[in-house]
Amino acid sequence: MVNSTLSSSRILVVDDSDTSLYTAERYLSDAGFQVLTAKSGEEALGVMEQQGLPHLALVDINMPGGMDGFEFCDKMHQFCDVPVIMLTAIDEEDVIIQAIEEYAEDYIKKPVTPGELAARVRRVLYRLGDFAFPLESYTEADENLAVNFVRGEVIVRQQTVQLTPTETKLLYLLMRAAGRLVTANYLIRRLWPEDTPKSHEDRLRVYVHRLRSKIELSPTEPQYIQSRRNKGYIFTHESSKHE
Repeated sequence: MVNSTLSSSRILVVDDSDTSLYTAERYLSDAGFQVLTAKSGEEALGVMEQQGLPHLALVDINMPGGMDGFEFCDKMHQFCDVPVIMLTAIDEEDVIIQAIEEYAEDYIKKPVTPGELAARVRRVLYRLGDFAFPLESYTEADENLAVNFVRGEVIVRQQTVQLTPTETKLLYLLMRAAGRLVTANYLIRRLWPEDTPKSHEDRLRVYVHRLRSKIELSPTEPQYIQSRRNKGYIFTHESSKHE
């Protein structure tokens, strides 16, 4: 049975080919997904800034004239952790390995059938879970906190505050799992994947402290980012306190 919530998720398709964009958009729309499209990495960043992050990005690798797919993923993953599936005609083993190890949750070679594309997208979304809030240009946690992930900008009690890319990505990871424990090891692996978790435990605590200082009314008595000793953190918000 298909999860109806996942099927209505928003997918961003990034491909310089009009034919590929049309085909992917039609396949995914027919499967019940909301679809955004962009013909370049630069255009995709603009789409996300104006319309909000997607739940998943479907990205081509070769896009001449600007960012290639890997460069786009590098840029996007500086400030968020949107899952990526590479959809490309490239069939070179070293490229496939690099894509899976560094950028993507899955790798699909063109051409692809409608059923396979929808199934692979649903599989990734199901494994990672849905984002806890409606994704818009400013994603609202509650009436006192909203964030534009692309701009690295939060509105806290009607005041605009800038975040660093790492602070923004940390907030994304916590908000994606709002109400659930996110372990320190998981956060470290997603923020600094090149190193071992133990080497960044103190660094993570520093970034949590900095983020709290920007979004909390009282950082020493945090409303949003709750600590669980020796385990990790939980993002809470007004509605979750009454669930």
